[in-house]
Amino acid sequence: MDILSLDPTKFIDLSTMAIIFLFLVGFIGGLVSGFIGSGGAFVLTPGMMSLGVPGTVAVASNMCHKFPKALVGAIKRFRYGQVDVKMGLIMAASAGIGVQIGIHIQRIILDMWGQAGSDLYVSLSFVFVLVFVGGYVMKDAVKCARCGGVEETTALATRLQKIELWPMINFPRSGLRISLWFTLPVGFATGMLAATIAVGGFVGVPGMIYVIGVPGLMASATELVIAFAMGLGGSINWAMHGMVDIRLVLIILGGSLLGVQLGAIGTTYVRPHMIKMVMATIMLIVAVSRGLALPTYLVKLGVMNMGPDTLNLLNKVSFASMCMALLIGSGIILGSMWIGRRAQLAEAV
Repeated sequence: MDILSLDPTKFIDLSTMAIIFLFLVGFIGGLVSGFIGSGGAFVLTPGMMSLGVPGTVAVASNMCHKFPKALVGAIKRFRYGQVDVKMGLIMAASAGIGVQIGIHIQRIILDMWGQAGSDLYVSLSFVFVLVFVGGYVMKDAVKCARCGGVEETTALATRLQKIELWPMINFPRSGLRISLWFTLPVGFATGMLAATIAVGGFVGVPGMIYVIGVPGLMASATELVIAFAMGLGGSINWAMHGMVDIRLVLIILGGSLLGVQLGAIGTTYVRPHMIKMVMATIMLIVAVSRGLALPTYLVKLGVMNMGPDTLNLLNKVSFASMCMALLIGSGIILGSMWIGRRAQLAEAV
């Protein structure tokens, strides 16, 4: 282990307000995770960074809290018959390779450009992926809502399922048959991104839906199996480099374990297109939040000049945007659960 790994400046002092904020972020992240299967890290990692936690520590600590939370969520949704265990395990194998490569890239960037360079890399990755994937998912969610909430297999997934490229694998739980070679890239990309920014689900879930052809509800649940495998392997690797802040892990895990079960219950009351709508909404708002934080890292690297008052204002707006993403996401989920529950009770009467 090198000297850089032991640098105490990587770990922030935790005030009472910071602990409360992290617990609430963990709860909402867990709520989102149980609902859309993405791990909720696209709110947890930026949430920690908004408090001053270095990007690598935020990523590592987030990944460490992920695997026990994902295990709880996967078991909960397995009981609802929503998990394709076979697909989850196959994709987890390739995701594990992606995780190790992603961690290696992070270490190279940290050694070459320091913490500011790593933070910039994490934030740029967030903005790019969140805008691209979030925009596509939002477009599809709106389209699905207009057609009455009925999911259709995408043209790409239909074409890929027709290609007989050995070995072909049957996934009875998801109701599809596809070549192993089309599942591997989705799993690898999920792991790669998880190690880069601690978020793999918003690539894994859309990948399963749009590339492989897994139904949305099944994809969001199966992603929890992949998240468990990735989180376990990645946590061990990051811990060996001294990047895991166990204080952050325990605080966000405490909130997440409560939220993930509530989010999993919520999936039984809503239509599949609502899962996409929640995912896309939070993604796009968090993209704005991380985009506003970019000038801070560019100034630290000497790439641009900006006054401290302007940077302070941008950081405050970035933090406010993050809070808005948490509130809107949890509001949509809890509101959908309330409406779905009332509709279910009305039908029973």
